[in-house]
Amino acid sequence: MRKTLLTLALSSTLSIPALAQAQATSPHALSANLGFTSNYIFRGTSQTGGKPALQGGFDYSHSSGIYLGTWASNISWLEDFGAYNHSSMEWDVYGGYKGNFGKSDFSYDIGVIGYLYPGSRNAGVASADTAEIYGALGWKFLSLKYSYALTNYFGAKINNQNTDGTWYLDFGVNYPVGESGVSLIGHYGILDVRHDGDTASATKASYDDWKVGVNYAVPSGMLKDLNLGAYYTDTNAKKNAAGSGWWVDGTGYDTAKSAFVVYVSKSF
Repeated sequence: MRKTLLTLALSSTLSIPALAQAQATSPHALSANLGFTSNYIFRGTSQTGGKPALQGGFDYSHSSGIYLGTWASNISWLEDFGAYNHSSMEWDVYGGYKGNFGKSDFSYDIGVIGYLYPGSRNAGVASADTAEIYGALGWKFLSLKYSYALTNYFGAKINNQNTDGTWYLDFGVNYPVGESGVSLIGHYGILDVRHDGDTASATKASYDDWKVGVNYAVPSGMLKDLNLGAYYTDTNAKKNAAGSGWWVDGTGYDTAKSAFVVYVSKSF
């Protein structure tokens, strides 16, 4: 949902043409985004216990391909799992370099991201803050992204073993339907948690997830860059006969269960 925008066009009534030309050709671009979703889903799992989330961020990009950004959302999973006694926000900070291969439709994106969780941890609980590096390739409406954890994966340890080195592979599609502003969206993800549990039991933390949906981007007018969308998502995360498992929180809510999500977002 993070999107870099072109600099705003200057009004034709501006009385200083030289300044207008300088700003219009500036290599710097700033943008912002604000969104609301009925359920914050990250890699197939709910971060809000199935409840809504308000989200937003800011981005800076340079014509060279360098970019920096920050984004935040309300969350509840750290309290729901009993890890933190006070935590209600995820704050992401990221930066990288992206561009196209020559004048082709093939693109690349490499960078680093930090997921930060301000709040108070319960005694003996490790910080959920996580750092990842990532690399992505794209072609028109298709994308492939690989993320690699440099730290324990959101504070997790399995059998007292570190989970740094956990990776996530993300296949994505965003297919535009003509000039209608409608796009068909799809995704398939593979999470491989390092030092995972028994692959045949509910102690296994790794899983695959997928989603399919539709997005409408308003092409012009006062609501230009407003996005409305909906999607269905699910995972194959394991649970035992009693209904418990790695992704079932302390309240008994299965964060990895299927969900239907609607959202609205606006870029500025």
